[in-house]
Amino acid sequence: MPSPEFEAAATAANNFTSKPTDDELLKLYGLYKQATVGDVNTERPGIFDLKGKYKWDAWKSEEGKPQEVAETEYIALVEEFKTRYA
Repeated sequence: MPSPEFEAAATAANNFTSKPTDDELLKLYGLYKQATVGDVNTERPGIFDLKGKYKWDAWKSEEGKPQEVAETEYIALVEEFKTRYA
């Protein structure tokens, strides 16, 4: 179960006033999925689903990372992004 700090970071990330880069958003997504679900548990999307493939690859890049570590890294990344995007 995610910590209150993680939930607060997820809320903050959804309320940035300006948008992070696509690569930054993918890093956040990968850490979020690893923290909340764990290792990838779905097939990689097909060739025509580019957005889905990028998101899946971002999550896959975090594979093997303990959920608690992913949660901590997610919170730290959101805090870093707050200085630029909040």
